[in-house]
Amino acid sequence: MYEEFYRLTGKPFQLNPDPTFFFASRGHKRAMAYLQYGLYQGEGFIAITGDIGAGKTTMIRSLLVQLDPEKFVAAQLVSTQLDAEDTLRAVAMAFGLQVDGADKARLLSDLEKFFISLKASNKRPVLIVDEAQNLTPRAIEELRMLSNFQVGETALLQSFLVGQPELRQMMRSSEMQQLRQRVIASYHLGPMDSEETEAYIKHRLKHVGWRSDPKFDDSAFAAIYAFANGIPRRINTLCNRLLLAGYLLEVHVLTAEHVATVVEEIKEEIGDDAVDEGQAEQAAPPPEASAYERTPSPRLVNRNEAIGKAQSGSNIALHPLEGRVLRLEKTVATALDILHRLLRVEAPHKHDVKSELK
Repeated sequence: MYEEFYRLTGKPFQLNPDPTFFFASRGHKRAMAYLQYGLYQGEGFIAITGDIGAGKTTMIRSLLVQLDPEKFVAAQLVSTQLDAEDTLRAVAMAFGLQVDGADKARLLSDLEKFFISLKASNKRPVLIVDEAQNLTPRAIEELRMLSNFQVGETALLQSFLVGQPELRQMMRSSEMQQLRQRVIASYHLGPMDSEETEAYIKHRLKHVGWRSDPKFDDSAFAAIYAFANGIPRRINTLCNRLLLAGYLLEVHVLTAEHVATVVEEIKEEIGDDAVDEGQAEQAAPPPEASAYERTPSPRLVNRNEAIGKAQSGSNIALHPLEGRVLRLEKTVATALDILHRLLRVEAPHKHDVKSELK
């Protein structure tokens, strides 16, 4: 919808990880440097952690795109809620091996033979384990045992563990001592700061042909950062909805007030507690007083007055129940407006069909 209105060539804030949108913030640059260092070392484990939505998967996919297929054979393990033996099966399947009916001994033998065959072809296998915090200690031990495969002094497999902060805690436990000895580098990916958040938004917009339409004023960028706290996925969620709101309002300048409206809609849908909990997990808290913050008041207002002022954009304090009803009516009105727009677009086509039938 809004892509055509703002003359964009695609969706700038899609949630699916896309390596072509990779933004090299300071933290992402350092994390990528550790990944590349690990590739250069060619052995052991590299551990990368970060909060939910921090951009870990996008970064990993960006790394995979850079790998020379003549030198590397990469496999990615994304389903990690497995027991030890199923983890071995998943690794073998990720590398394209047949696992039907194979027991543990057969799986280990087949994997070792496969890694040796790659070595003979001057290729290196790389295993990337995403969401590694879900692995059980026994499953991690199986991965560690795979790192024992070697020819002479050369390791046959290198693994990257990518996960949420729980992975760091798990690796610090006493039972993970042997794994820690195999970790040659680790890095925790934190949130972006306010300047990087603005640069990130512009980076993604420019990737789809943005020409400053819509324009974001400074207050909008500050409001986005206050909500998202520098977490890419939260920024994408908010900005996607913000552009949709701009399209429905037919505006070409987005302000903190527009951001505040979208934030309230998101809170209404997923709950204030869910939003607050997500924000509390991030390193940087929002500013103490933002430009779009509502002024609390316990008083009730006349319903017609409330509706009139809400439609005119005035800031008014509502009783919680009254505010919830008004927001629900606004959501319904937005949905009807989208439907009417779609019907107007399709109406000429329907008329043509009727004419042809005559």
